[in-house]
Amino acid sequence: MVAQRVCMVAELQENAASKFVVDGVPIAVVKDAAGEVFALGDTCTHGDISLSEGFVEDDTLECWAHGSKFSLTTGKPLTLPAYEPVPVYEVSIEEGVVYVDPASGTKC
Repeated sequence: MVAQRVCMVAELQENAASKFVVDGVPIAVVKDAAGEVFALGDTCTHGDISLSEGFVEDDTLECWAHGSKFSLTTGKPLTLPAYEPVPVYEVSIEEGVVYVDPASGTKC
């Protein structure tokens, strides 16, 4: 599958997540304090909760419901109650446009 356009980098808030559905796949796109952009599966593996409604802190995305923190780079849960990783998707940026490949989702 080919990477899909999701938004402009300028549309993303720093240290926040935004939800996009790309080819039917819910994806949380995060821009960290350094301006780096990450894409993770939007559904917490502990419960059916949207991670894009959570909190970005350092290099993690925290589920607002139960507090599980997921690594932005690997998708691995760093705190309980989640113990399964979320998929991480390839991100590319071209001329200020963010592209995500929904078929590239990998779990570490």
